[in-house]
Amino acid sequence: MSTVRFDPTALAVLAEAYPAAPVTFEHKLAAEGLLTRAALAELAEFLPADSVEYNLGDLPLGVDPDKVERPALSAAEVIRQIDRAGSWMALKRIEQHPDYAKLVDEVLGEVRDVVAPRTGAMERCEAFIFVSSPHAVTPLHFDPEHNLLLQIEGEKVMTMFPVTDEAIAPPRVHELFHLGAHHRNLEWRDEFQPRGRAFALRPGQGLHVPVKAPHYVRNGAFPSISLSVTWRSEWSCAEADARALNHILRRAGLAPRSPQQYPARNLTKSLAYRAIRRAGVVPRP
Repeated sequence: MSTVRFDPTALAVLAEAYPAAPVTFEHKLAAEGLLTRAALAELAEFLPADSVEYNLGDLPLGVDPDKVERPALSAAEVIRQIDRAGSWMALKRIEQHPDYAKLVDEVLGEVRDVVAPRTGAMERCEAFIFVSSPHAVTPLHFDPEHNLLLQIEGEKVMTMFPVTDEAIAPPRVHELFHLGAHHRNLEWRDEFQPRGRAFALRPGQGLHVPVKAPHYVRNGAFPSISLSVTWRSEWSCAEADARALNHILRRAGLAPRSPQQYPARNLTKSLAYRAIRRAGVVPRP
């Protein structure tokens, strides 16, 4: 019999918010053996090098990703010394390991009935683990996936901004991101701060992060471990295609409207871009 990670109350809370609104909920993964520091150090050694990203954790809220320094430790050593390493780490696509693939499949399986009726089948399911030292910062950025962030150890605060705030995430940034020409990190300005909403997370709490919601994260006074389970959907892929088409329209001198938020489907622009892509006029994003 499979372990239950979300009780009916948590699923009901998620169902009320998904996919457009952020919301916190409870989960039962904080005691999962695969998510201990010792297990994660072994996972870091198992994963290919391009699936392990780590850097110094004392970062400004806005930073050029090419200028971030890496600690002088191996990935496994960073995890084992995370209390004092002053670092931030992401273990990417952990489902490459069979034990973690099973865990991710079980977790996503519990929310599938909430997700599929609204945004379509769960596609490109992936999971990430974030390990960070006390007071580490994850700079302002957005992500193209639907995301459940599940706090395992320590505490952190995610400050999230409205998806529709185009001063924080300008349309051109979205468009270039989907064409592979812009990093997901965003420029920070202090005037943005009052427009954000802070979500404090402790072990056993999760947070639904809507697609493309700009956010930054500050770790608490102790080391933090978080599991992020993500997926794409028919809706999110259509939004991405619409952004890419807008880039083409903008280059033609037009001023296209940004894709509409859920429950709009953005199908017209999505289908148009897919036709252009099949014709080989633009590279696949």
